[in-house]
Amino acid sequence: MDMSETEEFKESPIIRDKKTALPLWTDQRPFQLRYYIPVKRIEEFFRGLEEGKILATQCKSCGQIFFPPQMDCPKCKSSDMKWIQLSDEAELVTYTIIRVKPKTFEHYNDYVIAVGRLLKEKINVFAWLKVDDPSKIRIGMKLKLIVTKREPENYLVYEFIPMKNNKS
Repeated sequence: MDMSETEEFKESPIIRDKKTALPLWTDQRPFQLRYYIPVKRIEEFFRGLEEGKILATQCKSCGQIFFPPQMDCPKCKSSDMKWIQLSDEAELVTYTIIRVKPKTFEHYNDYVIAVGRLLKEKINVFAWLKVDDPSKIRIGMKLKLIVTKREPENYLVYEFIPMKNNKS
């Protein structure tokens, strides 16, 4: 049967793929997807957030620090890791303002994601940068890494905020 646009398909959920022109069935109902990701080996990270701490792992063999935390060292192949609390002072390396958001983040206003280099540990952290005025963001500005509650999801996350002593 030819799927060309005819009267009989105007009320159906059949649409044409923009690239291939092949027929696609489309559903208009909202689809909620919930992810379940096993985190047993890094459960301590989430406990740390509950205590207001941002934790990383450090290889006991070679000293490499990992954030986000992981329980096996790709550098020396050791699984002998320890938990460390990260310092909170960072310097902005790069950032971008997200205006076109993924479907699951559409409920947020435009937001900024950034890479900050922790001054003590000398590692990069990728996180949201909470600012009132994105025009005041400057590469090299001092940041603070904090634990905060993300709404409306109501769960703990980490993000950067500008330090008070930044110059505009």
